[in-house]
Amino acid sequence: MFQGSFVALVTPFKNGKIDEDALKNLIEFQVANGTNGIVPCGTTGEAATLSIEEHNQVIDIAVGTVNGRIPVIAGTGSNSTKEAIKMTIHAKETGANAALLITPYYNKPTQEGLYQHFKKIAGDVDIPIIVYNVPGRTSVNMLPATTARLSEIKNIVGIKEASGSLQQVSETIKLCGENFSVISGDDANTLPIMAAGGKGVISVTANIAPDKIAALCKACLDENFSEARKLHYELLDLNIGMFIETSPGPVKTALFLMGKVTDEVRLPLASMNNSNLSTLKSLLKKSGLV
Repeated sequence: MFQGSFVALVTPFKNGKIDEDALKNLIEFQVANGTNGIVPCGTTGEAATLSIEEHNQVIDIAVGTVNGRIPVIAGTGSNSTKEAIKMTIHAKETGANAALLITPYYNKPTQEGLYQHFKKIAGDVDIPIIVYNVPGRTSVNMLPATTARLSEIKNIVGIKEASGSLQQVSETIKLCGENFSVISGDDANTLPIMAAGGKGVISVTANIAPDKIAALCKACLDENFSEARKLHYELLDLNIGMFIETSPGPVKTALFLMGKVTDEVRLPLASMNNSNLSTLKSLLKKSGLV
């Protein structure tokens, strides 16, 4: 079972190419500060703008740099089932511990289509799979009943839930049972989701505050909710600030201001506007990160 704080790792770029040294340094920063696992090539990693070769490159670097110290959950999702299978096979062969697969975007599949998509991937690649439900990005919401059907497949072990609906999360936890990991996909909802029985978070904010996100998850898993509430409110402004513009723009800019990466994002993302940049700088200063 996967539980705790998993960082939705950014992909650092330099002059249009993957900055391998910066990527390795980011991973070491995470390991040193208590993150429970690395999730490269997700939405925060700008996976939709990576070529297949770049995608494989990032996964290879992540697995090699981590070197077994903590789990690597490789983002291998696509709106093409065939392409998702290809990337998931590579992740397994490279040595990733699991794969994170987003619900197909743009296609707008039915609930049956979603089920068949994930069933096919799980049948073709024997690796633990965490499905990722984020209707704000994909225009399709995977319902709890569909997740429950998928949870009956041996190697589908969890879901990253970013629907924003605590009712839906609760229904999913109830239907899927204790051995299925329901993981928050929204930093601001980590505490309520874990209080309801969720197992952790795949976190954007952990890119810049890995120690505090890990501490929040540990407090929840230990059922120390007084400490968890304290950390929740301490992190709340930062969690909200990571989404003042389309992610990963703010978190990548924050890492730039912290001296860890360039602020380079790939089109169609663009640099933050001056007003939001000023807000972000004030927030990071207030949080003691710069």
